[in-house]
Amino acid sequence: MTSAVPEWMNPPREEGWFADDLDHLPEAPRHTELIDGALVFMMSPQRLWHGRIVTALVNALNEQAPAGIEVEREMTIRLDKLNRPEPDFVVTTVPYRPDLTFYVPEQVLLVGEVVSPESAHRDRIVKLSKYAEAGIAHYWRVEKEDELPVVHAYELDEPTRSYTSAGIHRGELRSRVPFAIELDLDALLTRRKG
Repeated sequence: MTSAVPEWMNPPREEGWFADDLDHLPEAPRHTELIDGALVFMMSPQRLWHGRIVTALVNALNEQAPAGIEVEREMTIRLDKLNRPEPDFVVTTVPYRPDLTFYVPEQVLLVGEVVSPESAHRDRIVKLSKYAEAGIAHYWRVEKEDELPVVHAYELDEPTRSYTSAGIHRGELRSRVPFAIELDLDALLTRRKG
């Protein structure tokens, strides 16, 4: 027995979905992404580890960001007509605008994905390639290793529009790009405001 697909899930045109269509899908589940013209839904439950790491990274980066730099979580990036992924966090030059629904690559300095079992292939392969092709200068992929976060940092090689490794960070992360950053990675899960 097959169940019927809701009408709103049918693409509005022969070519499929376009990035701007996401703003007109109120029925879509939260965290719907567009990858190569196909809707991608986050259907598995979010694990506490994932949510805690995303929140801790966003808070820590916001504390260290200089004036003119904002750090946001779970905002889509309109990479092109067929791709609008939703990274876990974004470092951007765009000031806070309450009505904003997406960024474009020119506004993004760093994009980060915290890997979950269901998103591993997209985070490690698909998004790595797509963010680089769009010209986003820095990409962090955060993996869980012995319950602790490990940051795989990438930097864009402009001529090839591909990422090169800028290091694998365990325990601590120190970087001068996209701004001066010092993170105690092992403390992210336990860090609390006093």
